Amino acid sequence: MQNREGQKVPSVIFKTRANDAFVDVSSDDLFKGRTVVVFALPGAFTPTCSSTHLPRYNELAGVFRENGVDEIVCLSVNDAFVMDAWKEDQEAENITLIPDGNGDFTAGMGMLVDKSDLGFGKRSWRYSMLVKDGVIEKMFIEPDVPGDPFEVSDADTMLDYINPNARKPQAISMITKPGCPFCAKAKQMLADRGMSFEEIVLGHDATLRSVRAITGKETVPQVFIEGEYIGGSEALEAYLTSAEQDAA
Repeated sequence: MQNREGQKVPSVIFKTRANDAFVDVSSDDLFKGRTVVVFALPGAFTPTCSSTHLPRYNELAGVFRENGVDEIVCLSVNDAFVMDAWKEDQEAENITLIPDGNGDFTAGMGMLVDKSDLGFGKRSWRYSMLVKDGVIEKMFIEPDVPGDPFEVSDADTMLDYINPNARKPQAISMITKPGCPFCAKAKQMLADRGMSFEEIVLGHDATLRSVRAITGKETVPQVFIEGEYIGGSEALEAYLTSAEQDAA
């Protein structure tokens, strides 16, 4: 795997899908006059790609855009149908998934590898790159070792390169119940501050037994921020007020 910093990206046509029809997207369409982050991976629906690689880029997409990135592209040697299904499964609304079905772009990058031992055929090596107006400014290539290393092509490494001082969103989870006014209040408090959160809805994802097992409480909402248990809506309000006073 060769580092291609300072070189232009390969000029290819990607076969994507839109409105139940194939749509050609060129390299120029993606990169010309734009700042684009690309992360390439071995395959849709595979473990590391689904659990970590794609979700973290999707989570940090807003921060990337605040720091001058026009688009985040996930590229894999899969067909358009597979990539579209994976995007829907992952709810990756902030990422553009591009199918390199024939491996033309990946081969042009020198990143096409043989994974026939796994029944995958030719696939992309895992890497990320920052592309400005079609020219590769920076590449993070996973080490050439057996298996599927995932050490440097992650979203945090790329964001730290672009801006080491970028403010990353806090990891916030909230257990809620449909029709709960206190849950609505807590969600509004976070929304008013532009703080995104993951919602775990009782009856869909968990039960009150789960709430009791995790928090010792039997009420909702229950809020967690960066691994810290905050509590209900009143506790969240106190936490946010204190944080704002400390920042003032």
